[in-house]
Amino acid sequence: MPFTFKKLAIPDVVLVTPQVFQDSRGHFVELYVEEPFAEFGIRRNFTRDAGSLSKRGVVRGLHYQLNPNAQAKVIRAVSGKIFVVAVDIRRGSPYFGRWVAETLSKDNKNILWIPEGFAAGSLALEDNSELGYKIAGKYSTQDARGILWNDDDIGIKWPIDVEPTISEKDEKNPPLKYAEINFEYK
Repeated sequence: MPFTFKKLAIPDVVLVTPQVFQDSRGHFVELYVEEPFAEFGIRRNFTRDAGSLSKRGVVRGLHYQLNPNAQAKVIRAVSGKIFVVAVDIRRGSPYFGRWVAETLSKDNKNILWIPEGFAAGSLALEDNSELGYKIAGKYSTQDARGILWNDDDIGIKWPIDVEPTISEKDEKNPPLKYAEINFEYK
């Protein structure tokens, strides 16, 4: 199997480790293969790929989209090192308001699966840190929402040692208790 799958403390978020084939020329790695992902239970119609490039200290998020345009994501670091966070925003979930995070890097080649019903955010730990996303679900401006990145009720332990750079839009996101959410735990 070209991947190992590890459920995190919130079991719907999954760390995926690809098999790396290395030789004197460099390496080859598969980043997504439908069959092993589907066998693990990750079945989505990925409709687009996207990416973001950030300088060290850039915080993005916490972003999500309301139903019926909720999005699921497979995320990996193309370059650099990035702390990626998923916050459970499914009402009725035993994990509601809790977060999990993984550090993704060009070197570790790990991949993070974040399903619908989660707000996602990231912190660039190095300059020229680039994330690549496979996204299931279309982008919808009217359904795009955010939660304040440093909401005390969520309590994310961002490994930040510089003054963070945050967009004006993300600075204005509400805390979770005031966020518009239409996800239910199933």
